[in-house]
Amino acid sequence: MSGPFDQWYEAAGVRGGVRRMFTEESEDGKVFYPESLVPYLAHEALAGLSPRTRRELTIRHLYQFLLSTTHLETRIVNTTAELIANDRAGLHLPMRLRLDAFRVYCDEGYHALYSLDLADQIAAGTGVAIPPWDYGGFVDRLERTGRDLLPDTPKLVPLLQAVVFETLITAVLNEIPNDRTVVTVVRDLTRDHAKDEGRHHRFFAAFFAELWAGLDPALRGPVARALPPLIHACLTWDVEPVRSSLLLAGLDADAAGQVVADCYGGDAGAARIADTCQATVRAFQSAGVLEAPGALEAFATHQLLPTRRP
Repeated sequence: MSGPFDQWYEAAGVRGGVRRMFTEESEDGKVFYPESLVPYLAHEALAGLSPRTRRELTIRHLYQFLLSTTHLETRIVNTTAELIANDRAGLHLPMRLRLDAFRVYCDEGYHALYSLDLADQIAAGTGVAIPPWDYGGFVDRLERTGRDLLPDTPKLVPLLQAVVFETLITAVLNEIPNDRTVVTVVRDLTRDHAKDEGRHHRFFAAFFAELWAGLDPALRGPVARALPPLIHACLTWDVEPVRSSLLLAGLDADAAGQVVADCYGGDAGAARIADTCQATVRAFQSAGVLEAPGALEAFATHQLLPTRRP
């Protein structure tokens, strides 16, 4: 049976990829991050900012994307990949999945390395410093949410979190490589990342199907009902780096707080989450999650019912 990692030794970025090097291209009118993917740039509170300050905001938004990759890949995904690979996940998994989990582990470490490497190169080349963001609050919040949702089955929580993160097909990974207004190295690195993540999506979708099939039937209802709020917890944006960047751009605390609330709270945040997680929800649907007691109601309440593909 073919699998997502059959050609891993030949195709994985960590096996044959090249180090992506930053070359200044702003004189060609290229940007570090598409403004359309930086929600707060269109906010009225930023209308008076100079082009230089707006450029610095987009660079820091790129840093946010790159640094969140380094933290999530190593602190969330690789924590789970190690449990699967070393047969510590509390499941009876075939050897092929354990070996593939080690391949995921290698990939994710490499993604973290080249993301931090590129951020460091851009900081050196542009003079825009990397802020001291550690994402600890985001990781701690995920852990608390998992404990609250599934207090009787804590070992399931990291497995489910990794499935959510790794089955996402984000707008960033899809859109940036084809956006010729973005500096080349960012496009190339995002394309490299997307290729690996396509394989990871297939792996974690298959892993979740195994997990769900082997789950005690009495647990399926509670787990299914916990998945929508868990998805929201995973995809609720860590706004502290955004707030920090806005303060560095010269906004006062009240204005920065208002921009964050307008761009990431309420309906704006819910709509972004629903759009981003469609592939994840389809993976859950394929495994049979929506057939569990109370699942449809829970997914509907969180506005996460799958939409039909056009």
